[in-house]
Amino acid sequence: MDVRRADERYPGGDRSAGIESRHAFSFGPHYDPDNLRFGTLIACNEERLAPGAGFHEHPHSHTEIVTWVVEGELTHRDTAGHETLVRAGDVQRLSSAGGVRHVERNDGPAPLTFVQMWLAPREPGGDPSYEIVRGIADSTPYAVPEAAAMLHVRRLAADERTAVPDAAHVYVHVVRGTVRLDGEELDAGDAARLTDTRGMAVVATTAAELLVWEMS
Repeated sequence: MDVRRADERYPGGDRSAGIESRHAFSFGPHYDPDNLRFGTLIACNEERLAPGAGFHEHPHSHTEIVTWVVEGELTHRDTAGHETLVRAGDVQRLSSAGGVRHVERNDGPAPLTFVQMWLAPREPGGDPSYEIVRGIADSTPYAVPEAAAMLHVRRLAADERTAVPDAAHVYVHVVRGTVRLDGEELDAGDAARLTDTRGMAVVATTAAELLVWEMS
């Protein structure tokens, strides 16, 4: 188990423009050859946008982009013709495939916080695609077959226990609350990178929300 703390993330964004970013993996000017990916996960970014702030149109290719809104509302527009408002509890996926451009903004009156995760597809190229699942239920797995990955969203009450998936690679990101995993206490923003996960479990010490990636 490799635990990475919230305060160890690489800082990014532009505070003067209302954008604050925290990167779990090597990103932009923060190049770290020892922290390029885990399994098929190549980015796990915590983003905070002030009202009116956002990312102007920019390109992506050969990446599966999964977004989880923590609070606020995210406006998404892309060059494949999709325009949606993503709210807390929704899972959004943009398969950039051979190439697509998109805009992400906070057009609402309240601050926006979201977690965005990038996965490397098994095969490059293809046509872009888009999907949004509204209000995904607790424990409902969300498959990203292009990256041989499965996202598990868990919302736990205090003292509730949940099994860690048996997989070659498992990534646990704590969205909110505090949990205990194999003797380690993890707080909001902390993450654990796990291998050989048979028999492992997470126990919530407070009410908590987790994003758990199961990867081959």
